Amino acid sequence: MGNPAMSTEGIRGLVFGALMIHGLGHGGALGALLWIAFRPGDPTGGWQAARSWLLPALPAASATMVAGTFWVISLLGFVAAALAFWGIVLPGDLWRPLAIGSAIVSLVGITLFFGTWPPFNTVAALAVNVAVLLSLLVLRWPTIADAGG
Repeated sequence: MGNPAMSTEGIRGLVFGALMIHGLGHGGALGALLWIAFRPGDPTGGWQAARSWLLPALPAASATMVAGTFWVISLLGFVAAALAFWGIVLPGDLWRPLAIGSAIVSLVGITLFFGTWPPFNTVAALAVNVAVLLSLLVLRWPTIADAGG
């Protein structure tokens, strides 16, 4: 038996789900920042207050604001990319630039604030961002035909 090709519906579900879940996952980082701000000293499950290894003199409040901005932009961008991919609210041709831009913003944010997320979350987020960039920029996948366009 050969390797059957994934159906268009399967591809659409996979891409939509990956973009949406990854986008919403950035909400976890926002939630952690809020938890740490409003409940200092409480267990955080491995999440740490925002601090940048590149900008160590950045005050805690400023680091939190900068990190929060990265996570909000990533969250909104990936959710918008998923909705555009599905043709909801936004034009369908916007999903690729939204996904690419969001992956870059997320990568920059994770790099600037490396070590503040639990290791699993960091590795998973980096893997999804790299997969998005490789799929769209190098492999040019999914094609318009694969995506049902």
